[in-house]
Parts: sequence; C-alpha cells; structure tokens
Amino acid sequence: MKKKQFLFSKNRYKVLLLSMFIISVGFLLMSGGGSNDAEVFNNEIYNFRRIRLAPLVVISGFILCIISILYKDKN
Repeated sequence: MKKKQFLFSKNRYKVLLLSMFIISVGFLLMSGGGSNDAEVFNNEIYNFRRIRLAPLVVISGFILCIISILYKDKN
C-alpha cells in the first residue's frame, strides 16, 4: 500500500489553520455594538476595535493564509 502524499507539509497546514483562527478572531472582534431598541442609536459600533483593529486582524489573517499557500518548501 502506498503512503499518501499530502499537498502541503505539516508546518504549512499549521500556519493555514492559524491564519483561519486569526480571521475568525477578527470577525469576532467586529461583532457586537447593536441596540435592542430601534429608536436608540449606539455609537459603540464606531469604536477603535470595530473600525480599525478588527479589519487589520482579518486582513493580516488573509495575508498569512496566502503566504502559507504560496510558500515553497526548501526540499
């Protein structure tokens, strides 16, 4: 029986899973700030975490994902 050859190495799969986790954390940081009352506007949706930090975390996760896919192993 032949041993299966994976597309990526073990380290590249780890980096890919890490990047997916970082993207998920970014989307979790973006959530919240809503209001139960339609008549009341909550300015909490425009804070630093949702406008600056969360998109930066998501974009860095996508960049790490692309790097893990395009990275060429040394062997």
